[in-house]
Amino acid sequence: MKAVRDPRLEQVAEKVENGDRLTREDGVALYETDDLLGLGRIADEARRERVGEEVYFSVNKKLYHTNVCALDCDFCAFYENPGDEDAEERTPEAMAEEVAEYADVISSVHIVGGQHPAWQIGYFEDLFSAIKREAPDVHIKALTASEIAWIAKLSELTVEEVLRRLNDAGLDSMPGGGAEIFAEEVREEICPKKDSADRWLDVHRTAHSLGLNTNATMLYGHVEEAEHRVDHLLRLRDLQDETGGFRCFIPLSYQMDNNELGDRVEHGATGRLDLKTIAVARLLLDNFRGVRAYRMVIGEKLCQVGLDYGANDVGGSLMEERIQKKAGSGTRQDVGRSEMVHMVRDAGRVPVERDEMYGVVERFDRNENETATADD
Repeated sequence: MKAVRDPRLEQVAEKVENGDRLTREDGVALYETDDLLGLGRIADEARRERVGEEVYFSVNKKLYHTNVCALDCDFCAFYENPGDEDAEERTPEAMAEEVAEYADVISSVHIVGGQHPAWQIGYFEDLFSAIKREAPDVHIKALTASEIAWIAKLSELTVEEVLRRLNDAGLDSMPGGGAEIFAEEVREEICPKKDSADRWLDVHRTAHSLGLNTNATMLYGHVEEAEHRVDHLLRLRDLQDETGGFRCFIPLSYQMDNNELGDRVEHGATGRLDLKTIAVARLLLDNFRGVRAYRMVIGEKLCQVGLDYGANDVGGSLMEERIQKKAGSGTRQDVGRSEMVHMVRDAGRVPVERDEMYGVVERFDRNENETATADD
């Protein structure tokens, strides 16, 4: 390990080299350090040892069935109230037709939306069944844990019953959204109507028990402190120890525009905090294979730097991403395979197009004489 300036990082580096698990105190020290380069070196070495040089991306499409939501969380710029001028309520048939238009291009569709006050499980069974009829080979990754719990409540079903029925209808996996920050005092400030952290974890635990893999997220850069982030990561680590059902951890840098919380947050996340969070996640989440530098949220240039801070995933092309965009993200949305390949190669890593289960679609090995190995 190259030299680090912070003595606390020397202790962490020794633990990582010896294969010892980091503690809560270690996690806080990692967030508090001023030695960003030293932190990056430790996380990059851990990444290299655990997952190698490959960096994953996917070609997918985001769909939103509705932006009508009963929760009106303070950090959210996406939601509308029933009857609002910009409220959207799409039919399963229209959604399925849109997926079919892209079926030859995408490997998966990512479906999330508001927690509609009236839509019970039947709507979602119709939605997933319609998509599978139109595009049987497209992987459906859909509905956050918060949405699943809401559907269960409205439909007077257990979470397990909801997940079994939706899986039968075509649901293949779940995204990791809705986690926000697990600390209850923070949730009370940013999303007081949302279910508890324990409920989020229980939904994912149930999904894993049924063979449904999921992702995990953390929303940071608002009113939380370092100890809240560390607590969040350790609770994810504990559940992964228990189930092994998480595929990837995705840090979500809070976007300040067009939401009520932005008026109470002075600066939001900085580039240093973005890189620290990627690095701390790689080091604390020693049982997660995937850690994402999310291009859609932090931008392409910082995403490339994040690959030197422990990340091995950059997300997907995400055609028509709207939630982050409405909150202020200016990152380009629809990029082609060759652009994703170039971004990863330019960072000195090996690009691999993946499916949602991290199966290899195509590996783009280094070839200095080759400018592109796949069509846009």
